[in-house]
Amino acid sequence: MKPAIVIPTYWAGNHEDTLAPGAYDHSTSLTAERPELERCLASLEQVRGLPRIILLVICPLSATRDVTLRIEHILYHHPNLNVTLLTNIEASRIMDRVNELAPKIKGEAVSLRGYGAIRNMGLAAAAILGHDAVVFLDDDEVVLAPDFMEKALYALGAETRQRLPILAKSGYFYDREGSPLADTSRAGITQRWWTKRIEFNRWMKKALSATRISRSNYVCGGCMALHARAFTRVAFDPFITRGEDLDYLFNMRLFGYDVWFDNAWVVKHLPPESHESAPRFMQNVYRWYYERAKLTYASRQKEYNQVTPASLMPYPGPWISPGLDERVRKTSLARAVFTRERRAYWNIWRHGREDAERYAADNADQYLKFQSFWPSIMDGLWGDISLAAMLERR
Repeated sequence: MKPAIVIPTYWAGNHEDTLAPGAYDHSTSLTAERPELERCLASLEQVRGLPRIILLVICPLSATRDVTLRIEHILYHHPNLNVTLLTNIEASRIMDRVNELAPKIKGEAVSLRGYGAIRNMGLAAAAILGHDAVVFLDDDEVVLAPDFMEKALYALGAETRQRLPILAKSGYFYDREGSPLADTSRAGITQRWWTKRIEFNRWMKKALSATRISRSNYVCGGCMALHARAFTRVAFDPFITRGEDLDYLFNMRLFGYDVWFDNAWVVKHLPPESHESAPRFMQNVYRWYYERAKLTYASRQKEYNQVTPASLMPYPGPWISPGLDERVRKTSLARAVFTRERRAYWNIWRHGREDAERYAADNADQYLKFQSFWPSIMDGLWGDISLAAMLERR
């Protein structure tokens, strides 16, 4: 195999033109003393057989030059790493080529904006450079041992004893306290109906005690490996507001594939301090309503496998079930009463569910329309000499 590590790294500009608040989980300031990316790259220095690293640089268009210079300064201190930068400049060229290959697709399905489109840009870059395996890592994670790549590629491309192909797999992460489980200590009224912790932990405990490779209901987007036989056939969903990693598992199942869980492959997640906010909550409302609508639409099409809440228990099945409506209603009302963002949550309680349902209804079929073009897009990008030369220069 010829793998590549793909790391999306999110940066804010230093003027008014910054990444939209709440658009991404975090973005690094240009003046940060030690950016998360620096820590991540330092941890990769120990890895045996380290392949090419493709850095997807997400930042405001106007800040591209300043952010690129800052990242190049970071890379100067890691001369042993083979890093390819993909900034807004390179992304524009790739997007032009994608539009030539599939002129009828809606929106920016392969770009450096939006979680799903960003993942697709990483896959596009890997295809251009001829990599047949992609390992996703997040910039706020650190690698824990020299055998990271050996574990990442373990069983990838092989088959189970039942002759099922292992074309996509997920590891997991430890939090700052070294636990793989979700924190259940926060159980106040503002969290009561909007937490996955109990059902997630139930699933995770079972997976950690099972055989090393087992069928997964979970995906850690920052510890995820895809074989070319998966990523050239199944794309990430550019229409989902967040949670594109777990959504990829749903997409794989729609097309008759599985995502597998490797309980020996782990990283450490060290995100900057963040808090639940109304914009992020609304992103999640859009996410789950859209997810439910997309899977319902797909279930009515004969060519796709059904993905049901029952097949995704104990997690994440409840989040795509009819109970979602009550979760949104109760949580937004509780937060309108008991948090400082009263007005924002009150607006969500009054209008948010309807807005999310409208978005879901308008876009329920869009991913599958885009997906019909994906194999030809990847075929057209694979080994593209001109685009490969552009990326190699970076």
